[in-house]
This record gives sequence, structure tokens and C-alpha cells, in this order.
Amino acid sequence: MPVDLPALAAPRHTAIVVSEMKRITVGDLVATNSPTSPGAPLAAAGAELGLVDNVARLLHAARAAGITVVHATSAFREDGVGSPPNAPLLASALRHRHHLLEGSEQAEPAHEVFEPGDVWQARHHGLGPFLGTGLDPLLRSLEVTTVVLVGGSVNVGIPAAAMEGVDLGYRVVIPRDGVVGVPADYVEQAFEHQLRYVAWITTVDDLVAVWG
Repeated sequence: MPVDLPALAAPRHTAIVVSEMKRITVGDLVATNSPTSPGAPLAAAGAELGLVDNVARLLHAARAAGITVVHATSAFREDGVGSPPNAPLLASALRHRHHLLEGSEQAEPAHEVFEPGDVWQARHHGLGPFLGTGLDPLLRSLEVTTVVLVGGSVNVGIPAAAMEGVDLGYRVVIPRDGVVGVPADYVEQAFEHQLRYVAWITTVDDLVAVWG
């Protein structure tokens, strides 16, 4: 059955969660990232997709419609406290933490997608933005029932956020051209065999049209 996107993503009950679009991963400081860090391959994929421009265009339409934009990012303490290496990805990220310390320029949301009226929530732990953070109480305080996910990655962060959000009772929408992963054929498989079962899949243009 076709989705009623204007009802599903109506501004009065929708928020956008921007996952891991940091200055060091997709922004102006991407050149300072270690080529062996977990997020390094996503920079080239994001550039090829036009991710930053796509998300910036979506957020512009969302803000104009009164939709709250939340940037969910990860960062580390210098001593690594609060960041257990309890998954291979997290262990690798912890080893590279000096490129992504809390309070650093690298850990800030990318300038191209961040505006002062946005909300920024950083965490030290985990694969997704909901568990053990203030994101769920924040969205509930705004009476949000639909979450639009953009950013990265389709490999880990986006499915983690989608499943956490669904388990907490939110409806999740993902614009295909607003998220990035590697390699490209895996991203296609993830949408076909995983993400379409937990989220409504759309495009940036479709959402911009709804909010415009």
C-alpha cells in the first residue's frame, strides 16, 4: 500500500535526526581524519553521492516548516572513559579517539548542515543515538512521533538508529539519497533486504515537496 508521506512526515509531529555528520567525517576537516579510521571510507562515498548538499537542502526545507533538527554524534574523552570497546567498530574508533575528542573542532557537526537553532547531542558510547542518551526524552517533549534519519552510515549507524527508534515507538523515514554507506552495492542490498522492513523509504525531493 502506498505511503501517505504528507501525513507520515507532517511537520507538527516530525523531527530530523542527523547521524554522525561531523566536520571530520564529511565536513571541512575531513582531510585531518586518519585514513585507517572506521569512518574514513564514508567521506569519498558521501562526496560521490552529494550527501552534504542533499542533507543541507532537506534541512533548509525542514527548518522553514518548523521541524526540529537534531545532530546525533559520537565523541570521546581523552582517557576513553565511558566508551567501552565492546564491538570491533567501537574498539577501532576508541584507538583513533584522538581525532575525535569531545570539545574539539573535529567532533562538531559539519558546518554545511548545522545552524544555531539546531539541537546537538553527543555521546561517548554505542552504535546508535537513542540508547542511554537524552534523544528519546527530547523527542517526546516535542511530541514527535516520526523521525527522519539522514547521515551515516548505512553499514551501522542508520540501521541501529532505525531499530532503536522503532522499538521506542517512533515511525522512521529514511531518504535514500540522504544517507551514506559503503560499498554501493551493499547499500542497495541493505535497503532491499533490511531497511525497508523497519522504515519508510523515500527521497530528499519527496520530503522537500511535502514540507514546501
